[in-house]
Amino acid sequence: MTEIGRLIDVGARLAWPHEARDFTPWLASHLGELADAIGIALEIQGTEVAVETFAADILARNPIDDSLVLIENQLEGKNHTHLGQILTYLAGLEARTVIWIATDFREAHLSAIKWLNEHT
Repeated sequence: MTEIGRLIDVGARLAWPHEARDFTPWLASHLGELADAIGIALEIQGTEVAVETFAADILARNPIDDSLVLIENQLEGKNHTHLGQILTYLAGLEARTVIWIATDFREAHLSAIKWLNEHT
């Protein structure tokens, strides 16, 4: 007989104490689940990928059109710094798609992403 446990809600930091050492590798090893959830095929290209002196969390490839996909994850409060990093990584890697994973988003950042989607 299979034992069924009880699901509990835990904070992201409890599950992954360190973003780069814990969450990024976990997400990279579960890229298939992310691909299924968003409907875009993803193949891992690398983690902590250098963009000049910076490092993008995950770089993937969409095998359907061979385009690059930047995946930026953030477990802290959202800020302008991450939005700027995403733009820097997009340009430096010439990625076509960005997936920004965070525990929540500020309305101003959602508006900025919506604007970028409509104008690029």
